[in-house]
Amino acid sequence: MTTVQLPRRQAGTSPQHLLVTLLGDYWNGRREHLPSAALVALVEEFDVGEVSARAALRRLARRGVLESSKVGRNTYYGLTASATRTIVQSSSRIVHLGTREQSWDGVWTVATFSLPEEQRDLRHLLRSRLRWLGFAPLFDGVWVSPRAATAEVREFLDELAISSAAVLRAEEAVGTPLISAWDLDEIRSAYETFLAETSPLRERLDGGDVGSAEALIARTRLMDVWRTFPSLDPDLPERVLPADWPRRRARLVFGELYDALGPLAEARVRQVLARFDASLAPLVRHHTTTGLTT
Repeated sequence: MTTVQLPRRQAGTSPQHLLVTLLGDYWNGRREHLPSAALVALVEEFDVGEVSARAALRRLARRGVLESSKVGRNTYYGLTASATRTIVQSSSRIVHLGTREQSWDGVWTVATFSLPEEQRDLRHLLRSRLRWLGFAPLFDGVWVSPRAATAEVREFLDELAISSAAVLRAEEAVGTPLISAWDLDEIRSAYETFLAETSPLRERLDGGDVGSAEALIARTRLMDVWRTFPSLDPDLPERVLPADWPRRRARLVFGELYDALGPLAEARVRQVLARFDASLAPLVRHHTTTGLTT
């Protein structure tokens, strides 16, 4: 199965990342292509200029994330089948965080590797994938996870032809606690900051004081923030966490806001798309967190 590498998150607004997020949220699974002018207009809602938006479309097409077609002199774009699969898998993992306590047998997965300095690009790729799989560095070259991800790690090691590595399962050993691979104070602070910063939006949304244009922006940024949490806290087992861990409270707020903003945001996407192709606008659909976790 072919996979694609979606754009990396960057500080600030990345036009490529924004386009993928919008297509994933409101057009995922549809095979019809959208007018490039409509996609440009959508990202302009986020103060991204036309030149940057069109450059992002071309780059995503070159990377295999988007495919293009022509209708007369107009260019249309849609997600490739591989990008659609990757987005579905990624979105499901993101919204599953904090929905329930997963059973844990008390055994950790340990991945060890040694790569020379001249292979630092390969080392960066390996570390990025390990972090995505829920690992964190206990020491340099020693990464741990409370989840049984040995098959995924070995598959990736084989794919990259890395032979100087090992993956094993181990119980907590005497010495440095394995949970210390994560900065729990930093993670708690991130959850509490999320709760504090979303509180005004919750109040305004409850009061009916959020319009469709604002809802689109707020919902996209909400997902942008929440998608960072699985790398910070890969559903760490509650039995090794401090009391009153804020993950479930934060997930509840995320789910309520994301779902409540959905119809308003969908309406705004339809409004923008209708200016360029009225026949496609009724096909716009928003996801819910329940749908993404099913």
